[in-house]
Amino acid sequence: MDAQIKGTTLPLLEIGLDPGESVISTHGELAWMSANMSMSQSTSSGGQGGFLSGLKRMAGGGGLFVTNYQSSGGHAMVAFAAKLPGRIFPVEVAPGAGYLVHRHGWLCGTPGIVPTVGLQQSFRGGLWGGNGFVLERLEGQGTAWVELSGEIVEYDLEPGQSILVHPGHVGVFEDRLSYQITRIQGLSNIVFGGDGYHLVALTGPGKVWLQTMPLPILAGALAPYLGGGQTADTAAAGGILGGVLGGSGIFGKNI
Repeated sequence: MDAQIKGTTLPLLEIGLDPGESVISTHGELAWMSANMSMSQSTSSGGQGGFLSGLKRMAGGGGLFVTNYQSSGGHAMVAFAAKLPGRIFPVEVAPGAGYLVHRHGWLCGTPGIVPTVGLQQSFRGGLWGGNGFVLERLEGQGTAWVELSGEIVEYDLEPGQSILVHPGHVGVFEDRLSYQITRIQGLSNIVFGGDGYHLVALTGPGKVWLQTMPLPILAGALAPYLGGGQTADTAAAGGILGGVLGGSGIFGKNI
């Protein structure tokens, strides 16, 4: 297997496969492939199969099926493109050394990778609404490629060292880190701060990759220019009112 990451601002992952080699991905990630590449759909990955495995992937933000790409004769090629400006990079998964990835982050992996649910936290029940937070766990054994948006900032957290992160900016972190959903303190911060209602506390030891331009936050920044000229403060007020009334509002989308 030969994997190359090409491009800079909008990168592409190109993987060459020899006969007998394969790679799996979630649905809808294919950019292009050579004519001798075959595709098949399955609910199993990493030796774990069945309908239940597919449901666990769906709970983690993935799909019921995974797509398996395999050479049908000779050297074959498949490519996966980034959906937003950002970065694609590999992580090595091993038994007892997995990763938690935001719901849009897992791009593809070797057949031993098992994507499953890591965390699904809805914030809609909060007084002021808020963003949902969904993480997908990558376990098993092999190489996984993840996609993060914007610039990527890495931190190696020491034992007991914590960082508080807006849910949308959480990209990938080692599953040996502990994490906890916390609330922003202070009523005025919640109502007028415009930073949502919750933060994620990540505590070491372990490594974390944060992204500067998550898709839901980008969509929120563009909303005033696409939805009738609302200002950011007006949109935020609408989201707060929607949360109070039980509707999803602008903040009702999962991250």
